[in-house]
Amino acid sequence: MKITDTSDLWWKSAVIYCLDVETYMDADGDGIGDFTGLARRIDYLADLGVTCLWLMPFYPTPDRDDGYDITDFYGVDRRLGSHGDVVEVLRTARDRGMRVIVDLVVNHTSDKHPWFVSAKRSRTSRYRDFYVWRDEPPAHPQPTVFPGEEASVWEHEPRTDQYFQHVFYKHQPDLNVANPRVRDEIAKTMGFWLALGVSGFRIDAVPFLIEPPDGVELGDPHELLRDLKRFLQRRSGEAALLGEVNLPFRQQLQFFGGPRGGELDLQFDFLSMQALYLSLARSDPAPLVKSLQARPALPPEAGWANFVRNHDELTLDKLSEREREEVFTAFAPDEGQRVYGRGITRRLPPMLAGDPRRIRMVYSLLFSLPGTPVLFYGEEIGMGENPDVHGRGSVRTPMQWTDAAGAGFSDAPPRRLVAPFPADGYAPAHVNVQQQRNDPDSLLDFIRRMISRSRTSAEIGWGELEILSPDTDGVLVHSLTSDVGRMVAFHNFTDVPVRTRVAIGTDSAGAELLDLHGPDTVPVDGRGRISVELAPYGFRWLRIPSPGDSRIA
Repeated sequence: MKITDTSDLWWKSAVIYCLDVETYMDADGDGIGDFTGLARRIDYLADLGVTCLWLMPFYPTPDRDDGYDITDFYGVDRRLGSHGDVVEVLRTARDRGMRVIVDLVVNHTSDKHPWFVSAKRSRTSRYRDFYVWRDEPPAHPQPTVFPGEEASVWEHEPRTDQYFQHVFYKHQPDLNVANPRVRDEIAKTMGFWLALGVSGFRIDAVPFLIEPPDGVELGDPHELLRDLKRFLQRRSGEAALLGEVNLPFRQQLQFFGGPRGGELDLQFDFLSMQALYLSLARSDPAPLVKSLQARPALPPEAGWANFVRNHDELTLDKLSEREREEVFTAFAPDEGQRVYGRGITRRLPPMLAGDPRRIRMVYSLLFSLPGTPVLFYGEEIGMGENPDVHGRGSVRTPMQWTDAAGAGFSDAPPRRLVAPFPADGYAPAHVNVQQQRNDPDSLLDFIRRMISRSRTSAEIGWGELEILSPDTDGVLVHSLTSDVGRMVAFHNFTDVPVRTRVAIGTDSAGAELLDLHGPDTVPVDGRGRISVELAPYGFRWLRIPSPGDSRIA
C-alpha cells in the first residue's frame, strides 16, 4: 500500500501531545488551568510542531481520581470553562493544523453520576442494570488494579443489600457493557464530541472496558470495539481511536482487529517502553531490540504509539521481578519513588540525573522508532516531578512557562494552585519555556528540531523496521524502509565514544548518506557497509538517497 494512497490516515505521521487542561494555563486567575488559557497556548504548540492534541478528562467530576471519575459524559467541568470555550480551542487548533482527540472514559462513572445515584437507591431503578450487581461477590474475584489502595473490586451497597463491581476505585462503579442501553450511551457520547469537532478518542483501559462482567455471557467482547469503530467511521471519516492496552503483543494484535484491522487505529507500546528503561539501566539496547523485533505485523492503517512518559505511573508490570528491580535500583532507589509495586512516579530528566546527553538520546529514539510519538506536557522542556505530591500526581504539576512566582501558569497565590510546583533543581526558576524558547542549545529547541526531522521522514510512520547488527556492543542500529525512501538511525547506549561499522545492503554500495541533523555525509563502501563515530550517548540519523527522492535533508 503506497503512502500516497493513504494520506488520510493522519495518525500514522502525527505528533501527539497530551495535556491536562487544569494544569496547563490559567486565564482567569483562580489557580486552575482552563480552556481559555489553553487557547492562548495553541500557537506555542503549533510552533513546537504538534499535530494532534490529546486532552485528558475535562468533564464534570468530584475530582477524586484527577478527573477520571466522571459525573456527566456530555459536560465540561465549570472550573475549566464552557462548551463554547471547548469549541474555540477546537477551532483554533484546526486553524493551526492540529487535530484534537479527547479521553473516552466509559468503563466506569463516578459514584456521584446521576445514573449511579439512581441505581443504588432501588433495585427497580431504570439505571440499575447500567452497573454490575451481585448478591455476593464471586468466590474468586479478580485482583484490584490498585494494590494497597483497594482491598476488593466489590463494594456493598447497604440500601439495596447488593454488591457492585469496581475494577478501579470504589467511588468508580463499573458500567455494564453487556447492557445495550449502556452501549448506546457510549456511542451517543462519541457522537456528541465528534459533532463539536474532535478528531477521535483515546480510550482508557480498553481491556477492562470490553471484559464482560462476572457470570455474563457476552459472546465476542471485541464486537464492542468493532461497533465503536464502525460508528466512528459513519460519523467522521477522519477520526481515529487510540487505545490504552497494556498486554502482550499477541493479545494487542486482537485489539487492532487482527491482521485485517477494524478496531483500534493506534495502541501504546507499553512493552517497548518498559524494555527501553531496562536498556537504559543496563546501558545495553538488547532488551529494547528484543521487544521491537517481537512486534507483530499490523494492519496497514494501524500503528504503534511510542512514548517515554505518560500521565500515570511509569509501569514496569511486564518486566520480570528481577528486571523490575534493576530498573527500580537505577531510577527509583527510594521506596517513595515507587507505587503499586510495579511503577515509578518520576519524570525522565531526574531519573537520568539530568544528563542532557542521555535525555536527548532517548528523545532521538522516540522520534526515530517506527510509530507515532506521544509527548506528555512539559517533556519538551525537561520538567521534573514533585515528590511531595502523592502517587501519580507527582508528575502532573502545572506547566512551567516562566520563572515568575506562578511560573506563568497562574497569577493566583501558591495556596490556590491546583498543584504545587517542584521546589528542587526542576523548579520553574530553573526549567521553563521562556528561558528555553530562543536558546538554540535548549531541550525545547532540540525537541522542536526532532519533530521537524521526524515529520519530513515519512519512513518513520510508514516504514518497515529492520534491526541491523553493528560490530560494537551497546549500539542500536535500525533501518526504516518505505516506498518514499529509507533511513538508518544509530544510538549509543553507553557513556564512552565508539566507532561502529554496520552493513546496510549492497544495493547502497557507493552511495553518500545524508545526515539529517547536520551537514555531513557518510560514504557507503563497495560492500554496502558504513562506519560511524558516536559520542557518549550519541546518535545519528542517516537518509539513504533513492531515485526520485527530492526531499531536503
